[in-house]
Amino acid sequence: MDRNTVINATVINETEFNEIFAIMEASFPVSELRTRSGQQALLEHPNYHLYTSKDAEGRILAFLAAWEFPGLRFIEHIAVNPQRRSGGIGHKLMSSYLMRSDKPVLLEVEPPDGELERRRIGFYERLGFHLNPYDYVQPPLRAGQAELPLRIMTCPEPVTMEEFCRFRDILYTEVYGLSV
Repeated sequence: MDRNTVINATVINETEFNEIFAIMEASFPVSELRTRSGQQALLEHPNYHLYTSKDAEGRILAFLAAWEFPGLRFIEHIAVNPQRRSGGIGHKLMSSYLMRSDKPVLLEVEPPDGELERRRIGFYERLGFHLNPYDYVQPPLRAGQAELPLRIMTCPEPVTMEEFCRFRDILYTEVYGLSV
């Protein structure tokens, strides 16, 4: 039996961080990850939160990393331990997070160019997300990387171009540290 918990980023221990970072590295390409030290530095940010699903022994099965602002919530990463995928853990964790939100929730996805990308988008659509048609790039997360063309999905509704621009500007300034 797994259980959803909130890890307070100010009291996360090294073991929990290592478990989360290992799942992160196994689940995302380098272009979508900060360095270990960059990721660890986020734990000091008051708007950055980690949510987990753990097994009965307290091991982390899945995590959701989100930025929470007054007008929106941004899910930066959600991933399940590769050995525990396809068991509904990620769906439960995301559903639980969405049920607690009274504001728009955003996430970034790769454009629907291949089968894997379309399946991932379908997963989020089944949770109530909408793929928005606006051009978007993720700024580099590591030195020397290029911008990454992505798309924004929103829940519970698609957004207008005006809302998209406002949300994008919040992400660029607050999450990625850019000036717009």
